[in-house]
Amino acid sequence: DHRGRLSEQLASYAGLRRFYAASGRHFRARRGRGIAGTEPPAYEPHQQLRLAVPEEAKCRARGELARAPVRIALMPAASTDDAYAYPSASSWELILRELEVAFPGLLVCLVGKLRRDERTSTSIGREKLERIAAAASDTVDCFDRPIVDQLAFVEACDLFLSPHTGFGMAALAVGTPWLTLSGGRWPEFFFNGVPFYSLLPDPDRNAWYTRYDPPPMLPQDEDGEGPRTPSMTRARIRDDLPELLEGTRLLIERRLPYEQALERHFERLVERSGGDGSWIWSFDGIHTRYV
Repeated sequence: DHRGRLSEQLASYAGLRRFYAASGRHFRARRGRGIAGTEPPAYEPHQQLRLAVPEEAKCRARGELARAPVRIALMPAASTDDAYAYPSASSWELILRELEVAFPGLLVCLVGKLRRDERTSTSIGREKLERIAAAASDTVDCFDRPIVDQLAFVEACDLFLSPHTGFGMAALAVGTPWLTLSGGRWPEFFFNGVPFYSLLPDPDRNAWYTRYDPPPMLPQDEDGEGPRTPSMTRARIRDDLPELLEGTRLLIERRLPYEQALERHFERLVERSGGDGSWIWSFDGIHTRYV
């Protein structure tokens, strides 16, 4: 992965530094080292990476979720400590109320990690998590369970819903479609044969992807829950609820094939960039077929 050679990114993410250090110790190259997506050796994009979850964990998850006709795994925030980069508890309450109306019998499976240790944790506290859980009639709290167990629950769900997060790539790797509340620093860049839907922000109203630069920030969201980057405000969530519900329906009902999802995603990125697709990138260069 080329990011292992980007000093700016490595300086910003301690977890990434540890990952590449551990990879260097663990793996031994027989023929030399290269970068994914470049030659040599010949590289084939669209490889469908899958994580094999132990059968025992899968059985437990299926057993706990079997009561519900529709199951959505929800990760309300990702690993940064910057709460402004993700929807507020109030915004998630709004989303869940609308999803319950659209999908009777919905079960929400909450995934993430609250414990603070040397590993990645989710930037949300127990109080806000309980508020989010209370907005749904039926929930399973998987926070702080072992990651293999959480992946089993995600695999047993019809959809994974979250802001942009590295865990979303793990969700795709167990075959679960990912609907992303896209915005903040990074667009989605990993695609492995599983349908997905990125709810793109409006670049004029909500700021575009700032990557290494900090995103702009409003001093206070309208719900009074603190500062928020424009693409994660309650107003943005409220405005995009119809599209969020439509994207959810397309993925749950399996009406958005993977190839169509790719074409749509990159077409909209280019359109919202004023026709300039030069900045777009993907993990293995898949975007070059569409941009």
